[in-house]
Amino acid sequence: MNIKEITEKYLYNAITILSEKAGKEEGFYKEKKYVQMAGNTLWNGVLEALNYKFPQISKGKGSPDIEKYKEAVAKENKKMLNHLQTGYNYMHLYMGYDGDLNYQTSRTAIVEAKIIIDWVAKG
Repeated sequence: MNIKEITEKYLYNAITILSEKAGKEEGFYKEKKYVQMAGNTLWNGVLEALNYKFPQISKGKGSPDIEKYKEAVAKENKKMLNHLQTGYNYMHLYMGYDGDLNYQTSRTAIVEAKIIIDWVAKG
C-alpha cells in the first residue's frame, strides 16, 4: 500500500463517521463527540502523510510540535504552509478539540486534508 492509499483511508473513515454517526440537520451536526472523532481521524491522516514526507520529524520521544512540521513544509512549499495551518486549525482545533458542529467547518477540514495528502503523495 502506498501513502496515498493509507491516508485516504483516514479521509474515508472521517467522512463515514460524519455521515453515519454525527447526524446533520440544517447545516449543523448533532453529535459533538463524532465531530471530534472525525476531526482527530482527519488530523491523524495528515500526520501520517507528513511523517512519511518528513520522517526525521517523527523520530524521538512524544509527538512533534506543529511548528516543526510548519518549518519543514515552509522550506519546500510556502503555499502549502497556508494549507497546513488552516488544516491544523480546522481538523485538530475546531473539530478535534472544540467539536464545532458547523457543517462548513468539517467541509473545510476535509478539503484541506485532501490538499495536504495529495501534495505529499505527488512527492
